[in-house]
Amino acid sequence: MKKYLKSDEWLIIEEGFDPANQRSSESIFSIGNGFMGQRANFEEFYSGRSLQGSYIGGIYYPDKTKVGWWKNGYPEYFAKVINSPNWIGIDVKIGEERLDLAKCKVEAFTRILNMREGYLFRKMSVVMPSGQRVHVESTRFISMDHREIGAIKYSVLLPDTSATVELTPYIDGDVKNEDANYNEKFWNILESKAGEGEAWLLTQTKKLDFTVGVSMRYALTLDSKPMDVHPAMVELAGLSGNTVVTDLPAGKELTLYKFAAVLSNLNHPADELIVRSRQISEMALQKGFDQLLEDHKKQWARIWSHSDIVIKGDPEAQQGIRFNIFQLNQTYNGKDDRLNIGPKGFTGEKYGGSTYWDTEAYCIPFFVATAPPEVTRKLLLYRYRHLPKAIENARKLGFTGGAALYPMVTMNGEECHNEWEITFEEIHRNGAIAFAIYNYVRHTGDVQYLADYGLEVLIAIARFWARGLPGLK
Repeated sequence: MKKYLKSDEWLIIEEGFDPANQRSSESIFSIGNGFMGQRANFEEFYSGRSLQGSYIGGIYYPDKTKVGWWKNGYPEYFAKVINSPNWIGIDVKIGEERLDLAKCKVEAFTRILNMREGYLFRKMSVVMPSGQRVHVESTRFISMDHREIGAIKYSVLLPDTSATVELTPYIDGDVKNEDANYNEKFWNILESKAGEGEAWLLTQTKKLDFTVGVSMRYALTLDSKPMDVHPAMVELAGLSGNTVVTDLPAGKELTLYKFAAVLSNLNHPADELIVRSRQISEMALQKGFDQLLEDHKKQWARIWSHSDIVIKGDPEAQQGIRFNIFQLNQTYNGKDDRLNIGPKGFTGEKYGGSTYWDTEAYCIPFFVATAPPEVTRKLLLYRYRHLPKAIENARKLGFTGGAALYPMVTMNGEECHNEWEITFEEIHRNGAIAFAIYNYVRHTGDVQYLADYGLEVLIAIARFWARGLPGLK
């Protein structure tokens, strides 16, 4: 195994930039808050090998199955938590040159995921093709205190000679999935607008009518002093933003604070998404980066107070277990029983961000032991809500009388796994769900859950096993 990250009990640290590691690092250094997540893509343009990814829990697309044959009960689609509008973009030009790590000489590069406090930090020193040296620092987080806010602090310093600097903070809805079965894009752009100091975007999935509204606002400082700027509006098909041009003296630090609000019609009326997202991004701007980050850190301190596992004398093992705890908590927080845990969380497209039986087999034992009971209860309520679909899945295979077969892969309770043999032979997921209910009740003593919800699920699963045995009907 190639090892390129430093060992630290609370940090994931990458020193030096190797383009061959970029896609791996984009996954490893990803951030999220249970509602949405973001791969560790660079804010600035990067022409090298990359997988851009912004994800919103519960927003998915039924990508039509691509297969040359069919069997009884075979799913017509594979549900994917799709790449959503990109809110982190900050295009940077130094003089006439676009900042692009694939085209620069990288003199120093450090990327740090602070797991204790839940933010991503990066600093680098590069030499542009013209010879201009540039220092960049960025800090980014997705708020654990306000689930619809993401924030970025992005600083540029020219150590040797002054130059004109152009910054374009933007939001981009013209995105795609690398794993699209038919190479189609999944979004329609309904609105893309910009105003002075802000931009907003409204997009809708081409199927199922999920709608997402994204807005951004920003502020600029020069050596920590607020700047009065007069931006140019950027309004393209699917992309909107502002462009600010300023002369940056050598040794002075230009900092852009970017605030994004990401809302969906899962939680707001579709026709109010733009108005509400603009209100929330304005609130974030007024509150300020430092206060938002402080509130975010307090939430992570609360999570670690009941989730941490301490391993003494083995820093690598300590780093590894905390990385797993961090990923679980930033993927799921128990605040919405419509959401679940994709096997890769919000770190990429693999497994489509869908729900697998891994939740019950591997994740629920962790949450039962380390989180308030309502977190696990919400995960089990998710399966209870899907019981009618589980009964329908079993019916497709000839089972009757209320027998339930829970899906191998799902977003809404319907089976959507692309491999028939896995879908209809690996039926152990029924057992995993039943055992999860047992585990939850015996650990928490919440027998009311069993009476109100759990028993109904257990009976339907038992009917499936009974009707699958010879001589039983």
